[in-house]
Amino acid sequence: MNIITGTSISRRAMLRGAGVAIALPLLDAMFPAGPALARSAAVKTVKRLHYVYMPMGCDHSRWTPKGETLDDLPFILEPLAPVRGQLNVIGNLELANAYPGSHATSNSAFLSCARAKHTESTDYYLGVTADQVAAKQIGQGARLPSLELSMDLAQMVGQCDNGYACVYQNNLSWSSPTTPLPSEAHPRLVFELMFGEGGGVDERRASLRRQASLLDAMAEEISSLKRAVGEADRRKVDQYLESIREVERRIAKADSDVNQGKLRDLERPLGVPASYEEHAKLMFDLQVLALQGDVTRVTTFQLARETSKRSYPEIGVPDSHHPLSHHGNDPAKIARLAKITRFHVSLFSYFLQKLAATPEAGGTLLDHTLCLLGSGMGNPDQHDHTDLPTLVAGGAAAGLRGGRHIRYPKATPLANLHLTLLQKAGVDLERFADSSGTTTELFEPAKL
Repeated sequence: MNIITGTSISRRAMLRGAGVAIALPLLDAMFPAGPALARSAAVKTVKRLHYVYMPMGCDHSRWTPKGETLDDLPFILEPLAPVRGQLNVIGNLELANAYPGSHATSNSAFLSCARAKHTESTDYYLGVTADQVAAKQIGQGARLPSLELSMDLAQMVGQCDNGYACVYQNNLSWSSPTTPLPSEAHPRLVFELMFGEGGGVDERRASLRRQASLLDAMAEEISSLKRAVGEADRRKVDQYLESIREVERRIAKADSDVNQGKLRDLERPLGVPASYEEHAKLMFDLQVLALQGDVTRVTTFQLARETSKRSYPEIGVPDSHHPLSHHGNDPAKIARLAKITRFHVSLFSYFLQKLAATPEAGGTLLDHTLCLLGSGMGNPDQHDHTDLPTLVAGGAAAGLRGGRHIRYPKATPLANLHLTLLQKAGVDLERFADSSGTTTELFEPAKL
């Protein structure tokens, strides 16, 4: 039983020390003592939205489940087997406002469902993206209204695709039609953004390096907190802080590898893991910490931008992704493309399993997070924007039903799904972009 009675710790409480701050995970002590049912109702007001972008569509024959259930997952989706009960595969969604044959507008329309202005210059114009609609309402109660992340360390400039400015591929999130939000791909800088305080990037980096661990700098405060809460909360705090320490260790290892000359890529900024998989998992782990500690409630993560030339030798695919997507119906190329998509899906599964393994408020962090993975392109060889590969996971606290393959009988706006997820996350909104309705069949009355 929680030892605190009659009062509660603030949901926005933080541990502070030596110029850094750590937000706390959701604890029982953050709710007034009282009937469990009342506390459960209060917990349901805390919801998160998480968006992951996967470029250049998919091979639908290896993506699409055969029936209406997920008992027999196809090749690309097999890594999701551990979380299939909290997963939905959705078919026949479209982006009518993406320009035919365009990579750039696949990327830009994914969260905006808006038509990008055709320009190579700085007079670009799009629309407010779904994550930023959420950030303006549910994100304001967190330390960061939203968190924009990616895997691409360098930004492209100029014209990148069919006369479209590169800004449309570089950025998933737009806070206004003329304001793209840059993403961060460097784990060290994300860590400092989440936990560092004061000064510029260089000053914060120097401050963190002076500490063996930021947790050591606030040992006394941690001990005081653990004395003030019950056994269940102490376990949650220990698990959360151990996760932070592990992320610290991995970032320090990446720094050390650079300093010792183990990495030969001179363009790689300090502290970025050499392996794409290690880098992606570290970025996902940072997002778990951000959601668990209420650092933010809205995140976007771009696994790679459209027209990415990244290769994946670690999975036996030395080909560059973008040229491979122009497969011309070559079976060998399609098979290698499917391996890349499966690899991206496996990383998303890693993240979902981390959320599912994190207890929170009588359920898990996955129960209280609505997660969307998708692409703005369907068949990459055709460069179309129909039958978009789309997954929705988590959200049991909002009534999301899992284990299903839902395929709409006719092309349905992706904006309908965005609108539904926004509403279920507590955003007051009646219409989003070109939405024609909602996808409420994804949900049933909450049981948590």
